[in-house]
Amino acid sequence: MRNHTKLRAFEPALPAGRLADEMAVLIYKVTKGFPKDEIYGLTSQMRRSVVSAPSNIVEGCARESQANIIGSLKLLLDHYGNCIINIHWLADWVILESQKLGSMN
Repeated sequence: MRNHTKLRAFEPALPAGRLADEMAVLIYKVTKGFPKDEIYGLTSQMRRSVVSAPSNIVEGCARESQANIIGSLKLLLDHYGNCIINIHWLADWVILESQKLGSMN
């Protein structure tokens, strides 16, 4: 079994904590301001992705096989990738909404 705390994602990168934790805190803060009708959609999806990512690191390190560890790290990348694509979509949506409001004036 490997020690997950020795991985860079879990080392003290910022005064407030670890890199993986900081990402989760950031997404929770950002999604707190999302519209209430997104609570079961984008908000939930982004929060689940960002919490699942560090969990996969820990699970992968608990396994003996190198292949299992690599599989867990690939899953981690999938979760973060999902979160990033949602952030891009959200940025595009905000731009479109502000353009709609601007054209109404």
